[in-house]
Amino acid sequence: MKTAFTAAALTVGLFLAAAPVIAHHAFAAEFDRDKPVTLVGKVTKIEWVNPHTWIHMDVADKTGKVVTWRVEGGAPNALMRRGWNRNSIKIGEQVTVEGFLAKDGSPTANGSQVKTADGRVFGAASSAQSSN
Repeated sequence: MKTAFTAAALTVGLFLAAAPVIAHHAFAAEFDRDKPVTLVGKVTKIEWVNPHTWIHMDVADKTGKVVTWRVEGGAPNALMRRGWNRNSIKIGEQVTVEGFLAKDGSPTANGSQVKTADGRVFGAASSAQSSN
């Protein structure tokens, strides 16, 4: 009986440990490496959360209409290892983001680099690149 309980507990434990990995998406599931994008606009919101940070920014399209984009970055820990902190980019600041478009056509991108108006450049820990 003790062996059956131990085996069941281990099975449940392994399943629970794997759940976050299963829930996490691969880059290719959401984004298109063959569709690079450059976005220039003002930051409206920053979500410094796991498993991905998000920068929301207002970007004028070709017609001048302002569209709010969401840019996925790496986990906060990965960004901190690249020199970021919660105050690296401020709300209202103009940034240029290099990244890759979402496959679903939404105004969403996976960011690979963020450049501030004063010339600071931050790697965004993109899941598209293994050497971020």
